[in-house]
Amino acid sequence: MPRDPDTIQREIERARDALADSLDELSERAHPKHLVDAGKESVQHRLADPRIRYGLMAIGAVLVLALLRKLFR
Repeated sequence: MPRDPDTIQREIERARDALADSLDELSERAHPKHLVDAGKESVQHRLADPRIRYGLMAIGAVLVLALLRKLFR
């Protein structure tokens, strides 16, 4: 059963519009600003964990003490 050329043309246009919408959404998701924002949020979430925060503070304190010891020797 042959299909009407106008029906085929409308289907092609709908498929083209759907593809354009998909590409727009993908380009919005892959925008560098969104990726940076997601990375910042991830880091902030991890730093909210007290174990990680206090561990980094301890490492910083050890490094400062080692630097001060080296400077005053």
